[in-house]
Amino acid sequence: EAVERLVREHPVVVFMKGSPAQPLCGFSNAVVQILRLHGVEDYRAHDVLQDPDLRQGIKNYSNWPTIPQVYLNGEFVGGCDILLQMHQNGDLVEELKKLGIRSALLDAEKDQEKK
Repeated sequence: EAVERLVREHPVVVFMKGSPAQPLCGFSNAVVQILRLHGVEDYRAHDVLQDPDLRQGIKNYSNWPTIPQVYLNGEFVGGCDILLQMHQNGDLVEELKKLGIRSALLDAEKDQEKK
C-alpha cells in the first residue's frame, strides 16, 4: 500500500540509488540524464539506499529485480535500459506528452531545423 501511494503521488516517479543531484550508480545517473535531456525537472525521486524496506518493496511491487525503476502516471515503465530504448526510439516523447509534459528535445529539433 505504501509503495502504491508512492508510485501514484506524481506523474513521474523514479526509484533510484542516490538522488537526482547525486546519483549513486551509473544506471540511476543515466535515468536522471535522460529525464534532464527531455527537460523533465519536476518528478519524485526516492532513494532506495535510505530504506531497505522500500528497496525490496518496490522490487516486489513491480516484479522487477533491479533499480532504478521509472513510473509514468502510476504505471511501471521499466529500468534504465527500457528508458534508454524509449528515448532512442521516440516513445518517451510520446509518453511524456500523454502526461502533459512537452519534451525539451522537440524544441531542440526545431532549433536545429532553423540552422
